[in-house]
Amino acid sequence: MPPPGRSCTTTTSTGPVSNTVSPASRGCGAGPTVVPMAEENNGKVWFITGTSRGFGRAWAEAALERGDRVAATARDVASLDDLVEKYGDRLLPVQLDVTDREADFAAVRVAHDRFGRLDVVVNNAGYGHFGFIEEVTEDEARAQLETNVFGALWVTQAALPYLRAQGSGHIIQVSSIGGITAFPLVGIYNASKWALEGFSQALAQEVASFGIHVTLVEPAAFATDWAGSSSKHSAESPDYADVHRAVAESRKQRNSTPGDAEASAAAILKVVDAEEPPLRVFFGSGPLALAKADYAARIATWEEWQPVAELAQG
Repeated sequence: MPPPGRSCTTTTSTGPVSNTVSPASRGCGAGPTVVPMAEENNGKVWFITGTSRGFGRAWAEAALERGDRVAATARDVASLDDLVEKYGDRLLPVQLDVTDREADFAAVRVAHDRFGRLDVVVNNAGYGHFGFIEEVTEDEARAQLETNVFGALWVTQAALPYLRAQGSGHIIQVSSIGGITAFPLVGIYNASKWALEGFSQALAQEVASFGIHVTLVEPAAFATDWAGSSSKHSAESPDYADVHRAVAESRKQRNSTPGDAEASAAAILKVVDAEEPPLRVFFGSGPLALAKADYAARIATWEEWQPVAELAQG
């Protein structure tokens, strides 16, 4: 039932649709609805956020190309018009801002109403914020966490009742090599991905008995426009001018050979089709060496300072 003083609106269609999760529908229980398609037993049903470009776009196309069905969210669903034309009613475009929790729940409901089930839920929507920690404003920090952490959390919460009821499902959280290590200039982005990693590792243990898998995909640098027009930047402080120059040079060397987002589609299909998918998987050739070096340094430091740890024990 809608909350007191609030009305619900619905959108109904039997063909390709562009569903807008409108303010009038938020918090209205069912939210926007569509006439369900005839039940199909072949192929997976995907719910993917952030499908206008990058990983989300490439993975949606790969799923559709092999005969799966996809509910694809984007802020501007016009970016999905060509996919609607090509794949017809196997694609359900949904306009969505993932920072709106009620809209997230309504969007997931729309997808489930249309396809009758959800097999793969991909939290891909997100962006990179560039700025040294002292430079990041309160609004910038909150906006980064609202999208990268809370957006993924709300979609996950919205999908879980459906996955538990059907006794299966796979949640894919798009993290980053920056979700297990950290780099200067993207500290607030690192913070968002470390938070995603933490709640997702806990979630995997909480839902395993329901037949639900959780995988954190941790890419290195890919040609996805993550550092381009989709990114945001804090105003640079002149006090950090020399540090900015040094970091820019280091980033250029580290990201000299970015991965191919289109090629990553074959990798994600391997992950979602695995009988026992991993909790974590790197995408790209570079992250493993970075992780080994970082974790080796952590262990060495912890061992060196173990006497102090034991001193604290009392």
